[in-house]
Amino acid sequence: RNIFYLEVLCQISVFSALALGLNIVVGFAGLLDLCYVAFYAVGAYLWAFFGSQQPYLLQAIPGTTPPGTPFFLPANMFYLFIILGLGLGALTGILLGLPVLRLRGDYLAIVTLGFGEVIRVLANNLDKPQNLTNGPQGITPIQRPDLPAWLLDSVRVVVNPIVGHRVTEAEFYNLFFYVAALVVILVVVVVARRLDDSKIGRAWTAIREDEVAAIAMGVPLVRMKLAAFACGASFAGAMGVLFAASRTFVSPESFSFMQSIGVLSMVILGGIGSIPGVIVGAAVVTILNLQVLQGLSLFLSQLRQSDAVIPIINFAWKDLSNQLDPAKYQRMLFGIILVVMMIYRPAGLIPAARRKRELAKESAEIDDPANGQVDHGAA
Repeated sequence: RNIFYLEVLCQISVFSALALGLNIVVGFAGLLDLCYVAFYAVGAYLWAFFGSQQPYLLQAIPGTTPPGTPFFLPANMFYLFIILGLGLGALTGILLGLPVLRLRGDYLAIVTLGFGEVIRVLANNLDKPQNLTNGPQGITPIQRPDLPAWLLDSVRVVVNPIVGHRVTEAEFYNLFFYVAALVVILVVVVVARRLDDSKIGRAWTAIREDEVAAIAMGVPLVRMKLAAFACGASFAGAMGVLFAASRTFVSPESFSFMQSIGVLSMVILGGIGSIPGVIVGAAVVTILNLQVLQGLSLFLSQLRQSDAVIPIINFAWKDLSNQLDPAKYQRMLFGIILVVMMIYRPAGLIPAARRKRELAKESAEIDDPANGQVDHGAA
C-alpha cells in the first residue's frame, strides 16, 4: 500500500509539471493549446528509442527482439537526455508555432488538436518500412539510470523504520522518480515565476488581453508566441523522458487527445495563470482518478461479490450493473466539475491575482452598469 501512495504522489508530480508548462501557454500567453501531450510524447519517445534496443531493431520484424540484443546507450545517459528532451520539446513547440502564428481562438485550438493527433498517429505507424517506434506494441524495455548501492543502503537506513520493511529496489526507483519529478517542478515554478514578472511575461499578458493593442505598443508578436510555445513544450519534453524511464514502456495509447484535455482541465480547475492553483488542480484531478473513483469502483466490485442487500428497497448488490462503475464516468465527472467551476468560481480554486482583479471589475460593472460610463452630454 505504501507503494501505491508513492505512485499517486509520483503521478501528481508528473501532471503538476505538465500543467505548469501548459499554464505558460494558456494562462500567461492566452494561446489555447490542445496538443500539449504531443510534446510529452516527443520526450518520451526520445529516451524510449535511444534508451532501449530499438536502434538495433530497425531492420527487424516489429515486436521481435533477438536474444542478447544490447541497449543502445549506457543507462546513465538518461540524465543527459532530460536536457535533450527540454531542447527537443522546445524545438517541436517552435515548429508547431510557426504555421499557426496568424491564428487565434477556436482556429488555433483546432490546428493544435490536429498536430497532436499527427504525432500520435506517427508513433502508431512508424514501425514500417523502418521500425522506429514499434508501432502500437510500443517500445520496451527502456533503461532506468543506474543507482549506486551505497545510496540505496543509505536510504534504507532512513526509510526502513518508517515503512516497517526492507525497501526493495523497485520501491527505491519509485522514490527516485518522485524526487526527480519534484526537482523538475521546482525548476518549472522558479522559471514560471521569473517569466511572469519579466518583460516577456508582461508581453504575454498584453498578447492575451488584446493582440492588436500589443502590436501597436511594440510587442514582437511572432517572437513572443514562439517563446510561449517553446517554454511550455520544453517542460513537457523533459517530463516525457522521465515518464519513459519510470514506466520502462511507452506506446501511442499513453498520449491520446484525452490526456491533453485532462491536463487542460487541471489548469482550468486550479486557476488559469495561477502557479499554486495549477499544482492544486493537478493534485485534485489525479487523486480523483487514482484514489477516489478507482476506490469506489473496487468497493462496488466487492459488494457485487457478496450477498449484501439494501434493506429499504430490498435490492441485491450483486445485481448492480458493471456499467455503473464510477471509474467509467471520470470524463463526465470532470465535465460536470468544470461546468460548476465556470458558473460559481470561474477564476479557479486558487485564482491568479490579475485574474481575480479582472473578475472583480467585471462583477462591479454588472452590479452598477453606469460605473465607468462617460456622460457624453456633459462632455
